[in-house]
Amino acid sequence: MSQPVRDYAVFRTAARRRPPRAALILGSGLSGLGDVLEDAVELPFACVPGLDASSVPGHRGVLMLGTWANVPVLAFAGRLHFYEGHAWDRVVRPVHVAHELGASILIATNAAGGIRADLSPGDLMALHGHLDCTQPGWWRATLASNAPSPPTPLPRWGEGINAAPYSTRLLTILQQLGLPTGVYAQLTGPCYETPAEIRAIRICGADAVGMSTGREIATGFELGMECAAISCITNKAAGLGSGSINHEEVLETGRRVRDRLIGVLTAMLARV
Repeated sequence: MSQPVRDYAVFRTAARRRPPRAALILGSGLSGLGDVLEDAVELPFACVPGLDASSVPGHRGVLMLGTWANVPVLAFAGRLHFYEGHAWDRVVRPVHVAHELGASILIATNAAGGIRADLSPGDLMALHGHLDCTQPGWWRATLASNAPSPPTPLPRWGEGINAAPYSTRLLTILQQLGLPTGVYAQLTGPCYETPAEIRAIRICGADAVGMSTGREIATGFELGMECAAISCITNKAAGLGSGSINHEEVLETGRRVRDRLIGVLTAMLARV
């Protein structure tokens, strides 16, 4: 059991006594992974300057500090989303908090719809790049970067020289642990994409799609953090599977892969 606190100053003092090396952002249905932390203290998001309580089911909305695989770790059990009505600076505020508290490594997780044919519900995918579809005109830059001879190279995150926010070292560890790699597309949500939208972003190079992570990773990279991200494929993207997509399915798949993801993160943290 973690020790609850309500004062950010108390939490910050605990972080100074036990400086975190890595920060984890735990996505939809994955908040419970924070229970793995040993000797943990936890603080509600609403008690952290610049953060708010999460309103999405499957996101506990607490910041935790403890030990995982003998590594001091911060864990954001849940995240804030743009579609909840938060401004982008608030959505990425957890990354700034992690950096301010001393974390040099950022590992984000998310629930994602699988687009690539070999990705099925329950699979884990390490990100080597992402498409930030939340930016105005994102598709213009993406299609230009995919053209045979673009007049001005505009690489996707993770595919250009000196433009990759994803750590080669951390990605190599995840590959050694058996994870396939791919490109993730971040959209704003809250509704799931239409089959036509999925066809469009697949043409642009996306292997999986979700409503988070890209902006968080970009922020961590800008702050000088070593970044990695893992998508939990919770469903086939719209038009690629049978039946409709719903949040309950996303949460259930997240619970189903919990033990495997814990194993991956434990092995990863033991190597950082």
